[in-house]
Amino acid sequence: MEKIIGIQGVQGSFHHLVAQEYFGTNVKVQECMSFHELVNSLVAGESQEIVMAIENSIVGSILPNYALIDEHNLSVVGEHYIPINMNLMAVPGQDISNIKKVFSHPMALLQCKEFFKKYPHIKLIEDTDTAEVARRISEKRSMGIGAVASTMAAELFGLEILAEGIHTKKSNATRFLIVSNIKKEPNGIQMDKASLKFELESRRGSLVSVLNIIRDYNLDMTKIQSMPIIETPWKYSFFVDVIFEDHLEFQKAMEIVEVMTEHLKILGTYKNKL
Repeated sequence: MEKIIGIQGVQGSFHHLVAQEYFGTNVKVQECMSFHELVNSLVAGESQEIVMAIENSIVGSILPNYALIDEHNLSVVGEHYIPINMNLMAVPGQDISNIKKVFSHPMALLQCKEFFKKYPHIKLIEDTDTAEVARRISEKRSMGIGAVASTMAAELFGLEILAEGIHTKKSNATRFLIVSNIKKEPNGIQMDKASLKFELESRRGSLVSVLNIIRDYNLDMTKIQSMPIIETPWKYSFFVDVIFEDHLEFQKAMEIVEVMTEHLKILGTYKNKL
């Protein structure tokens, strides 16, 4: 049976590009218009694995996606990084002065806000997906309407790029997670990165004590994010990524961290791609 990979957005989106790079150019994808729909496709068995954006080098982490992985007891089985190149595109035969409205995903618009300050006549409108907007403009032959999307989207839907590389920081990159509802076995691949989640009360020294264990067992913490637990004031969930060389050291550290925290969960171990 051919594996189906869930993506947020449609073909031509950055999620689609990641799916092609990670699984191969002939990958079969399930298009989902939101991250909730994406996770539901995995839970319902409509897709076998999903691609999920988790952080961008300009706008930071997508915290709700950590919560979705945790709530549905999903497993992180891989990661992938791609440079994000944003382009302004429209139906051919126009220039920027003709464009009155630009639609795109809110994250894409946020990454390009400095560019659009130069064009105050353009109204920016948040939408569900970069490539879906490009497809809609193409199908309706909408004049005076632009999209911010990938070069692939412009090529797929026959749009003309009016401005290339319009994102504010040219080192713009996004990290994506590969997520499954089945824990992945190593099969000879060195798993040297892990995503963790635990809970702590807001008490002096509690987080520092956990971080000291991570240090003492030679784990390199690459990320830490906190989220308040709404049902319990002054209590927080922490999402942490660590890199390790010795899996036994990692296991020993987790045994101690489990005693020091509440509800420790290893969201996944996988191959570090940086």
